Amino acid sequence: MKNRKLSLLGGIALTAVAVSADVNLRPRSNAPLCSNSASTFSLSDPPYENYFYSDCNVAAQVVVTSPLSSSDLSTIGPRLIVAWPAGDSGACAFFAPQNGINGTLGIGIVNSTVGSPLATTYNASFAGDYPSVGVQGVISFNSSAILSLPILGSIRTIRDFVEGASILYPEIQDAVKYTSNSDESASLHRLWLDNVTTTSIHFSPWNNGTGSNTSVTVSNGTLAFEAGEYLFTAEMNYPQLSQLNSSVVLNSQSTNLTETMPGQTIALAFLSYSEKLLAGAWRFLTYFGRDSMISALLLEPVLSSGNGRAMEAVIGAVLERVNRSDGSVCHEETIGDYATWTNLQDNITSNAMVCDYAMIDSDYYLPVLMQRYFLENPVGQKRVSAFFNTSAGSINAANQNLTWGQLALINAERIMRLTTPFAQNQTKDNLIHLKEGQIVGQWRDSEFGIGGGRIPFDVNTALAPAALRSIAALSKKGIYKNRQNWTDLAEHYAQIWEDSTLPFFEVTIPQSKAKSLVKSYKNASSFTGPDQSSTIDTNVKFYSLSLDGYNNLSRVEVMNTDDCFRHFLLNTTNDAQLSTFLNSTATNIRRDFPAGLMTDVGMLIANPAFGENPVYAQNWTTGAYHGTVVWSWQLAMMAKGLELQMERCEVSVNFSTSRTSSRIFGEGMGGRKGMDKEIQVVPAFCTDSSIFDNVKAAYNALWDSIEENSDQLSTEMWSWVYQNGTFQVTQLVDLPAPPGVGGQTESDIRQLWSLAFLAVARNKDYK
Repeated sequence: MKNRKLSLLGGIALTAVAVSADVNLRPRSNAPLCSNSASTFSLSDPPYENYFYSDCNVAAQVVVTSPLSSSDLSTIGPRLIVAWPAGDSGACAFFAPQNGINGTLGIGIVNSTVGSPLATTYNASFAGDYPSVGVQGVISFNSSAILSLPILGSIRTIRDFVEGASILYPEIQDAVKYTSNSDESASLHRLWLDNVTTTSIHFSPWNNGTGSNTSVTVSNGTLAFEAGEYLFTAEMNYPQLSQLNSSVVLNSQSTNLTETMPGQTIALAFLSYSEKLLAGAWRFLTYFGRDSMISALLLEPVLSSGNGRAMEAVIGAVLERVNRSDGSVCHEETIGDYATWTNLQDNITSNAMVCDYAMIDSDYYLPVLMQRYFLENPVGQKRVSAFFNTSAGSINAANQNLTWGQLALINAERIMRLTTPFAQNQTKDNLIHLKEGQIVGQWRDSEFGIGGGRIPFDVNTALAPAALRSIAALSKKGIYKNRQNWTDLAEHYAQIWEDSTLPFFEVTIPQSKAKSLVKSYKNASSFTGPDQSSTIDTNVKFYSLSLDGYNNLSRVEVMNTDDCFRHFLLNTTNDAQLSTFLNSTATNIRRDFPAGLMTDVGMLIANPAFGENPVYAQNWTTGAYHGTVVWSWQLAMMAKGLELQMERCEVSVNFSTSRTSSRIFGEGMGGRKGMDKEIQVVPAFCTDSSIFDNVKAAYNALWDSIEENSDQLSTEMWSWVYQNGTFQVTQLVDLPAPPGVGGQTESDIRQLWSLAFLAVARNKDYK
């Protein structure tokens, strides 16, 4: 098991220091002075060492990979990555030992007079409209090495190679130029496909007063290094983003978090910019619509509000990228060099951004987030006119001549259009399907995430009704111009979607059969722990991930955590349905895997043990991105969702100006349609001690697990191995991928939505 050197309360190697004087820096003519000190921090996750640097001129992450004795050398080798949020840009260098023996070469970043360990570079005289900016540091080699493969230009290009079966593009790779210099240094540089931007890496001997005689030379079309230390400088001339530092990304009530949770707040700031919030470091240093909106919903209590602040950066970035033709929300943007390359594949000569509109879930988060901010947040309430009158097209030229308000309306029209058929006729065919030709469409967006299902659980049972509630509330307040008629119509639709979708996904397995299935799963899988069949004391109930899956599965019967969306987003008023749903969630959380979802390393997002088809055990593995693994933000949303449901039990009667008694999204969530003043009676589960106590016990079991695994919480996700009678944390990249998957996924050391525990904390009233 790896030992991640970080903690929930910021126990990591981090500093916030001013950059030292320009010792041994490359030329920095006319470098603008930064009013604040540079922010630097480091995170250790062997074999990966991560270093972050940001100031007013540049933000960058450096990742050094040096294999351990236990590493799989077929997938992990010496590597240096520099990743810039600007342009989603990157520079990657793979190294190999000159002696040809894998595992003998070790590399690392060392502290030096240049920086501790990184410093900034700034070259205003560089050709082009923008200065060449970057970072530099000192890298050490324990033996002679060669630079076996460079990839310069885009993080997406690096990802395609690392995760996409070693894909390389000749038009990109062939443009890398090698330069040998008289001072025994050498450089790699590449002119982007835009014929303007250049990415470069420069290596020069770093004797540091030791008198060692190191050199780097160009040999046989690559760089050759003697053992020793080298100054590396990575730069590119591309416009930078405007970072929101820790004091700006948090609201005034939450600034104490910079002291109590410094590691998380610095990471949040590194991912936060006035233009957008970024999904994760290093692989996702760009806009992802779903990620940023889920993050904003979870982090809303602590995020800053107002023009150019965090909440509006999220909502504005989403609206800017809405597809004007059909209202779809952009899932991931393609920008920089990769955008030019993508356009060229369509015979288009353009550097314009390209948006991925394949996902269907992202559409439904937008009105929910808008309601939360513009109706419930006092600052947001004052910003309605100015915000929605903002002209679109500054980032996404395709939306020129529209306003953000018009794009919000186009998105809402899409949701109303897609939800109408089911509201009129409650059949499976009228549920929301993935887009034609797509095998993914919601957050479990990997090949086996929802088992090839066409009709995902979360979108249909939670996101659609939540979005409809929010559209009704926003319409009532006049946010959607000339659509006040939606107030009642959207509420009516929402109630139907909320009440009528769950039965399509419900799975009930008799007790005796459930026991038999977990025993069979243990035999069919690689799991070596106890089957926990003795803990199954009643029928097993859960809700399938999706409908119409691979292998002619009518329902993809994988126990999962997507219940959290309904608990977090909705205040269901159907008592019988709510009681059953909450009780099954709680029971499945409390039972240990494979009888349930709980393990020593956290709550798993999927448990395939109750699927009779062998494909379940084969595809939902510890090595699958959305398999029997743990995702931090799902822990946070489930914990908060259960808390919010229990809070409904605290007040027996609530008078409301609309349908709400919700503490989740306020007006428009919960209650019954069409009553200006309503009496909201607490749900039936509140007075059923067996259910309430079960939910409370599940809440505490979940929080106990969260606290026990606090070292992992800010990372993207993690997996496990079962050894010595316990589940032990391991990383996905260390495990074999499921059948048919080309390459393994390297988890991000910091993920935006995994920082949710800045705002989500245990409610001790329920202990």
